[in-house]
Amino acid sequence: MSRKTIKCVVWDLDNTIWNGILTEDSSVELKEEAITVIKELDNRGILQSISSKNEHVPAMEKLKEFGIDKYFLYPQINWDAKSESIKKIQKSFNFGIDSIAFVDDQQFEREEVSFSIPEVSCIDAANISEILNMEEMKPNYITEDSKQRRQLYMNDIERNSAEESYIGPKEEFLNTLNMKFTIDYAKEEDLKRVEELTVRTHQLNSTGTVYTYDELVELINSDDYDVFVAQLDDKYGEYGKIGISVIEKKQGFWNIKLLLMSCRVMSKGVGAVMLKYIMKSAARENAKLYADFIPTDRNRIMYITYKFAGFKEIMNKNGLVRLEGDLEKSGEYPDYLTVIENIEDTHIYASDF
Repeated sequence: MSRKTIKCVVWDLDNTIWNGILTEDSSVELKEEAITVIKELDNRGILQSISSKNEHVPAMEKLKEFGIDKYFLYPQINWDAKSESIKKIQKSFNFGIDSIAFVDDQQFEREEVSFSIPEVSCIDAANISEILNMEEMKPNYITEDSKQRRQLYMNDIERNSAEESYIGPKEEFLNTLNMKFTIDYAKEEDLKRVEELTVRTHQLNSTGTVYTYDELVELINSDDYDVFVAQLDDKYGEYGKIGISVIEKKQGFWNIKLLLMSCRVMSKGVGAVMLKYIMKSAARENAKLYADFIPTDRNRIMYITYKFAGFKEIMNKNGLVRLEGDLEKSGEYPDYLTVIENIEDTHIYASDF
């Protein structure tokens, strides 16, 4: 079910977004086809940045003059190698390097990036008109969260700037954010975003399972499964839907088939909150709690999350790890956030595990 998904397009400037070379002629002109692509990618929830060999201040001023500076997060406008700039962009966004595409008119620059970072998809600026038709640029759905993704990341930039300037322990800073973590049953209107999360999230993802919209509809209507979604908000605004869990629930036995959290909240100390909620719920129902885990080259942090929460391995076979939770170790939620449980009812399960 998985396919390559581009989360960020990194643009060159000279003879790519505009015609001409800015350091030689300040009266460069925008390429209309480039602007069309930039605006549509933004609407699809694909983030964008810049890697350009230019003077930073004049280039940013030109982007502001054209009214398009707002579309580019973490722009790298300097004289460094393009590959180094792309690595900095990837680190700032905190997602996989293979989720990035790079657009440049110069074959030398594309080959330098391909040699240094072969996972990056390089696109000739002459083929800009083809970008929107590339499969990796076409999400299955355009959700409200995806339409707002750039703004959500801009909020993150403001948060991160405040954190960098804060003097004191990290937990004290987190306490200033007034975070609210809301857990609710997934509703049908949430499912497009849930599917999107399973496609996009790799690091804090327990199994890498990609559920389709139709499969999710079946799950939320089944007496044998619960699908939860989590949303995070703070004083800077919404993070959007940032976590999901799929739990198979039979009489006396629960099994977490999928647990994932968006990479965007990794540094906010909320990665284990959904897991703690599930553990507390299972304890209330006197149910044993298990979890499936399929190791990948990216998700070791999720395995560590399970281990810190008191889970231990009871099976490791054919790439599937089965964990069992010690429900006495669920502990309390962090003091620096408020957890809101919008769970209205509890299913009764009669079948065997």
